[in-house]
Amino acid sequence: MAIQLIAGLGNPGQKYEGNRHNAGFWFCDNLARKLKGTFASEPKFHGDVLRVSLAQLDRRIVKPQTFMNLSGKSVAAVANFYKIAPQDILIVHDELDLLPGKMKIKQGGGHGGHNGLKDIQSQLGSAEFWRLRLGIGHPGDRAQVVGFVLTNPPVSERKLIDGCINHAIDHIDQLLIADLAQMIPLINGFTAA
Repeated sequence: MAIQLIAGLGNPGQKYEGNRHNAGFWFCDNLARKLKGTFASEPKFHGDVLRVSLAQLDRRIVKPQTFMNLSGKSVAAVANFYKIAPQDILIVHDELDLLPGKMKIKQGGGHGGHNGLKDIQSQLGSAEFWRLRLGIGHPGDRAQVVGFVLTNPPVSERKLIDGCINHAIDHIDQLLIADLAQMIPLINGFTAA
């Protein structure tokens, strides 16, 4: 098992760029900068794709351009074309149930009401993909969630989210070649300051 596809979730367009819901895009953009790569629009994959060689393996980094609720359309198109199994996919997304400055990695599980994850599970026919959950905090009231994820975090929170992203990217080679289960303490035990 090795992660062959990293998909960061978000909404396309300048209007959404800084929104909490775009934390997955922030991860992909930072990773591309570190790797000195550039995303190319790939209409057949409904997304922007970067092909990289990491730890001696070809991998794809994808930013679906379908809007969050249809993220699975892009992820499944790439996975099916390259015959990538769900357990070899890492989805990076915003997580309401974690505070900014915290992140968790896990395999499988439910979608927790996250529409991007819900669509990916439906399109792949499996929940066995890995998730890197980037904490964005919770507004405290379920009725406020939609407005909350579609607004920009204050600078102090963005700094904490970026701290998590940078920590994960600093360990990207280990994340991609190690048994991901062994990486859980390195990610889940981290707190950005």
